[in-house]
Amino acid sequence: MSEPRTAPARRPKPTRRPQPTRRPLPARVLAALRSRWVRWGFLVLALTLALWYVLAHREALVRAAAGLSAGEVAAVVVLGLLYVWCTLLAWRAVLADLGSPLPLRGAVAVFGTSQLGKYVPGGVWNVVAAAEVGAGHGVPRARSAAAMLVAVAVSVASGAAVGAVALPLVSAGALGAWSWVVWAAPAVVVVLAPPVLNWLVALALRVARRGAPERPLTWGGLGRAAAWSVAGWLVAGLQLWVLCLGLGLPPTARTLALATGGWALAWTAGFLFVVAPAGAGVREVVLAAVLAGVLPGPAAGLAVLVSRVVLTLVDLAFAGAGLLLARAAGRVRAGSPPLRP
Repeated sequence: MSEPRTAPARRPKPTRRPQPTRRPLPARVLAALRSRWVRWGFLVLALTLALWYVLAHREALVRAAAGLSAGEVAAVVVLGLLYVWCTLLAWRAVLADLGSPLPLRGAVAVFGTSQLGKYVPGGVWNVVAAAEVGAGHGVPRARSAAAMLVAVAVSVASGAAVGAVALPLVSAGALGAWSWVVWAAPAVVVVLAPPVLNWLVALALRVARRGAPERPLTWGGLGRAAAWSVAGWLVAGLQLWVLCLGLGLPPTARTLALATGGWALAWTAGFLFVVAPAGAGVREVVLAAVLAGVLPGPAAGLAVLVSRVVLTLVDLAFAGAGLLLARAAGRVRAGSPPLRP
């Protein structure tokens, strides 16, 4: 009788090592941006570009300063500080409306540092900087980015509204090829309606895959942001008017209205004309057209250039204060748990 055959023993299958999961490209980019070396490199690049902008136009700055008294120069600098301060308060009102109220020290730390991002090509680096610095102050990154984008939208819409002040004082024909600004400016004001702005914010976050906003914008919050933004435009217009007085502009109520409305209109046109980086050249052309007849064209361009240089110096001052406050806050919060993105 034959013995039963036994089945051969099966060899155990070799265990496969789990393959490391690759993070999506946006997550890897954000992780790289959050490294210490990249942050310091970004800071050095932004400071270099801002200082280069000031030094590149030092001759125009000296030429304009020669026509201004010491009191007018001081007024231009103080008005520049007030303008940026109003812009900061408008952004802070939006952030509070979205659910992250910040004390003034924290607001200066976040907003001041983020302003350096404006001088780095790309147009988004101030938003990225605000999100990263804001994370150290208890603000979720998505909310911080949304607040900065909304603040820009409020600034553009309120600038269009203030720019409408100049429309009864200047004909559309005087603007020449830029007459479309007259018709586009009032339409931009529609963005200030919370239903429209909430829809735009939700769309932007959905495209960026950051989820839906946790809290919608309210009429009260947008009203406070718009009020500070309008105040900023009035201050900026006054600064431009003081500059233009030293360049030959008659000191009348009409020229003050033209300077205020013209500056806001020119800034809005530069923002809407996306082909030109940072509105380069566009604002000078529009403002020269608005001030035609009361100020020579080259003088209007010089006034815009000097105003930009002064505001760049103000941005650097706010950035310095923001970096100091952010560093102090980082030491205090060194042991805090990480925030969600």
